[in-house]
Amino acid sequence: MSLQQSLSQIYLDANATTPVLPQAADAALAAMKTSFGNPSSSHVTGLRAKQIMMQTRERAQRILGSGEGEVIFTSGATEGIQTGIISALTAARQSMESGKKYCLLYGATEHKAVPESLKHWNHILGIHADVVAIPVDNKGTLDKEFIAQHVGDALMICTMAVNNETGVYQDLSAIEQVIRANNPHVYWMVDCVQALGKTGLNLAQTTIDYAPFSGHKLYAPKGIGFVYIRKSAPFTPFIAGGGQEGGLRSGTENLPGMAALNEIFAIMLGESDFAFTPNEQLHKFRHQLRASLEKAFGNVVFNHDFDNSVPTTLNFAIEGFSSKEIMDLFDAAGIRVSSGSACSSKVTRSFVLDAMGLPVWQSEAAIRMSFGPAMTQSEVDEACQRIEQSAMALGHSCLMSQHHIDDKAPLSGLVQFKVGGSCTWLYVEPSDKSAIVIDPLSEVSSRINTLIECQQLNLVAVIDTHGHADHQSSRNDISDKYLASQTCDHLGWPSNTQSVSVGDSEFEYIEVSNKWLVRIVTPGHTNDSISMALCEPVTDHLDAQYLFCGDTILMGSLGRTNFECSNTADMYHSLRYIDALVSRDTLLCPSHDYNNEFTSSIDAEVARNQLLQQTLDGVINQQQFVNQKDVLDQHIVDESGSEIICGAFVGECQKQKMNEYDSESLARAMQSKHAIKLIDIREPHEYALEHDASFDENVPLTRFVQFINEHKHDKNAEIVLLCRSGSRSYVAAQALIRLGFENVGHLKGGYALY
Repeated sequence: MSLQQSLSQIYLDANATTPVLPQAADAALAAMKTSFGNPSSSHVTGLRAKQIMMQTRERAQRILGSGEGEVIFTSGATEGIQTGIISALTAARQSMESGKKYCLLYGATEHKAVPESLKHWNHILGIHADVVAIPVDNKGTLDKEFIAQHVGDALMICTMAVNNETGVYQDLSAIEQVIRANNPHVYWMVDCVQALGKTGLNLAQTTIDYAPFSGHKLYAPKGIGFVYIRKSAPFTPFIAGGGQEGGLRSGTENLPGMAALNEIFAIMLGESDFAFTPNEQLHKFRHQLRASLEKAFGNVVFNHDFDNSVPTTLNFAIEGFSSKEIMDLFDAAGIRVSSGSACSSKVTRSFVLDAMGLPVWQSEAAIRMSFGPAMTQSEVDEACQRIEQSAMALGHSCLMSQHHIDDKAPLSGLVQFKVGGSCTWLYVEPSDKSAIVIDPLSEVSSRINTLIECQQLNLVAVIDTHGHADHQSSRNDISDKYLASQTCDHLGWPSNTQSVSVGDSEFEYIEVSNKWLVRIVTPGHTNDSISMALCEPVTDHLDAQYLFCGDTILMGSLGRTNFECSNTADMYHSLRYIDALVSRDTLLCPSHDYNNEFTSSIDAEVARNQLLQQTLDGVINQQQFVNQKDVLDQHIVDESGSEIICGAFVGECQKQKMNEYDSESLARAMQSKHAIKLIDIREPHEYALEHDASFDENVPLTRFVQFINEHKHDKNAEIVLLCRSGSRSYVAAQALIRLGFENVGHLKGGYALY
């Protein structure tokens, strides 16, 4: 198996870690091969090792301007942070006055290692001071008035030289004046990890007491760092033992790491044949990258001011796209970036941008693009070309109006859009491009508009399943643009529709090409709740492919009925009504999907929801349902500041067993089982940029429900799913197994390890 395109890597995540420079790697390898002695040993091999350590320290002292201060080698910045904090707090504890209230100050945009360490040692040492964040303004600058008001009662203050997410630098001289004017003796630590190699340092000319550094942020290996300790600052060893580092930090020294650092320091001091790119050129690189982003995506918002940030960082958001979507897109193009901070693999809002008061969407969509001083012009040129190729690839998915392309992936059938736990559904009939939109979210309205225009769809209706309490529907915005002359009710159901009789009931329906969308009145969750069955033209029953059930039936739950507009007894009858009208294997398309299950069926839900099973099978009556449902709704916990949860879950989502392949085991399976269906579930734009020829079918997750419907009568087929990292393929495989597919697997690690 070989990739259709084998793209070289453009690495733009230097603030997370840098590659090891060849010179540094060679020095580390030489130290392991020939200068491997213990620097504490007195024989020749040990003395040679000690010489490397001494030279590295001497160069570090010159770079830092450490004067008579100590430079202690550590395992990295986190150890340096612990060293500074435990030293300061141990000394501060000795001078605390009984009954006085103290605080520990740190910048609100500080790396999490700092406040978490402050809290930890504050508790361990029994100090019990208040740990207080110093606010920042919308440019990320620390509030000096706040410092002035609080530093008098502070035992320690921690600030940052350069922020790891935004590249914003602080005016340390101005901060120092405020600190020392209001508390000459408070201990001050400055996180200088991102400052090394990007800003000038002359620490001995400041009153900074502690400054941690990390090697792997500037082309050295992981596992080596150092910390500066001012001459007059108190010191308590964080690691005690054999007395290495003059008794300041015990443990056999990491000589290969020091040897690598030694080479980096030689470059910084101009004592190497290799030179870093000048700062002026780094600014030009950032300007060039910025111009390419704006040219490619148009609506790019930068989350920091370039006037007060180092030139090696760009933090931006693209309106209408989540950070994960852009990361997936760039990864397919061979561009490595991160979502805000890369210290956690979980993509969440950026606490740094939140602290700066930026809009929520910018925080959630933040992308960090960062490089180091070894960046070259050719790498920047290639990065800019890839950025523009990435944006063009979005045309395959019709996601950018300025990049409509001829070979776009045509829409056919059902498309699911998700924002948090909420869903919007778009159905397209390919014969005449008739389309309907169900439960439109405002966050995806621009994407819907772009799709309608790019695919030249004929919009028939835009309908909500009920009046939503947790979000604002964009139904009116879309309808006003494409269906201005259409009259409809408050949910968007068109007036003057036709009706059909099924049994004793009369149903209104609208035609979507050769399909019917049948309206079913299903009050309960709200008094205006409806469900809609998409089916073949009705004769004597509803042959439904999909049931858009709103919040009546949720995956793993039933819609809550404790709103003022809810009626639990009505829900009982609505559930039984739905069961009588549609097949139990009809795919349910609710307005929420909290656990990434995509779709469900009545069969799948009764298997895990006893209340639903007892209701539909007539085991309990209306009053018993009301009693049990009221108890269930008491377990709903609405997350503060988040969307309202529309149903209490009946139990944990059970993880299903599946076939998990790596590259080798998949190759063996394909040799022995020629009928394996290989499915690439990334979005069309990712697939267009890079895919393996063996995975000859692309089923993006947005169209996964359509795939399930097309294959629900062939659940014995052997299916293997693949995505970028293995996370999407795992979730999708879980959904298939839950719906009864028997031979499902996925490729662990995805393309990342393929």
